[in-house]
Amino acid sequence: MSERVAVDVYFDFACPYVHSAATWLQEVNRQLGAARIEVNWKLFPLEQVNAPEDAEFPIWDLPPESRSRGRDSMHAAVAARRQGNAAFDRFHVALLALKHEEGLDHGKRSTLDEAAVRSELDLERFKTDLDDRELLREIKDDYLAGREGFGVFGTPTFVFPNGQAAYLRLLPPPPPEEAVPFWEEFVREARDCPYVREIKRPQPPQ
Repeated sequence: MSERVAVDVYFDFACPYVHSAATWLQEVNRQLGAARIEVNWKLFPLEQVNAPEDAEFPIWDLPPESRSRGRDSMHAAVAARRQGNAAFDRFHVALLALKHEEGLDHGKRSTLDEAAVRSELDLERFKTDLDDRELLREIKDDYLAGREGFGVFGTPTFVFPNGQAAYLRLLPPPPPEEAVPFWEEFVREARDCPYVREIKRPQPPQ
């Protein structure tokens, strides 16, 4: 596959499948060149998906004193993106690693600050943007676009420009020698074969 591929990927930092997918996509880009895949990460808090129907507030409208891992980590992601897409990509990788490789609480302020340091953000600007609650609207906008536009229910969900979407669970990520072939096959089936509705592996009884 020689073409350039653009894709939106709905994510939540809490999700181990997102960490695997991000690791896989990094490896594909490393092998093919970063210009070959344009990944636009979209905020999709699973905390909101799983909220009770009678919840008083969606997570983006929670009072500031109400702690929320989903809201706080995604607010930080929006703050990182204010410093450019490259800054966001570095922050995204750093926070996923802190959560899934080092076992830290991805919604805790000290973890968010550490991710900002590792991704070499402008720390003063990052702090200022974390105080700006207007940034929370981006969480709402991405979440509603995913739910209402494409029926997104989990992460990571890949949405291609032709409107075809696929939820993918990888654990662990493919080995490096299989990363590109699997990417090419995934794009072919998820984007170009709309008649494929679901592939699911049955789990043998334990």
